[in-house]
Amino acid sequence: MTDDNRSRDIFIKELPELSTEPAALGLFGLAVAALLLAVTDLGLASASNSALMIPWILFFGATAQFVAGLMEFKRNNIFGATVFTFFSLAMYSIALTGYINTFTDVTVDTNHYVAGLVAVMVFLIIITFASMMTNKVLFTIVVAVDIALPLLMAHYLYDLSAVYAGVFLLITSALSFYAAAAVLLNSMAGKEILPLGSPMWEP
Repeated sequence: MTDDNRSRDIFIKELPELSTEPAALGLFGLAVAALLLAVTDLGLASASNSALMIPWILFFGATAQFVAGLMEFKRNNIFGATVFTFFSLAMYSIALTGYINTFTDVTVDTNHYVAGLVAVMVFLIIITFASMMTNKVLFTIVVAVDIALPLLMAHYLYDLSAVYAGVFLLITSALSFYAAAAVLLNSMAGKEILPLGSPMWEP
């Protein structure tokens, strides 16, 4: 073996194993998107002119969670991979729906949108049970979305005020920011800085 090959082999062997925690990115993405949606539903921004909301949902809510989901697949974390990837696709759908509703003359039938939300709700019911095996903060985030979603459906179907859904989306955002901060700080410190709570269910 030549000196050059020996040097190369030693260098490769000494490279540290790269590992990171993508949940922080996914949770920050969810927090930003939920905040934007909450601001609109709470009436703090115009719901009739929501074009500026689209890029934030597209890049933070959709793309950030998609990247986190792919990384979780690589780490064999089935919960994080499934939830972040599914939520990212839902956010892409919301962003595209917003674009169509704002920039095209297509007549929108809200029943299509509600049908999509029903499908997301079915997913959330399953994930709610799965989240009980993670930690209390993640479980609470899922429950907040569980409540916000039927309130949104009632808003589109029965003209219920969007404020109720906005409140729970705001709670989702606040809890997601906290969870993201906890994952980031705890991972960097190598110890618990911000508690997330123990699993509620250990089958």
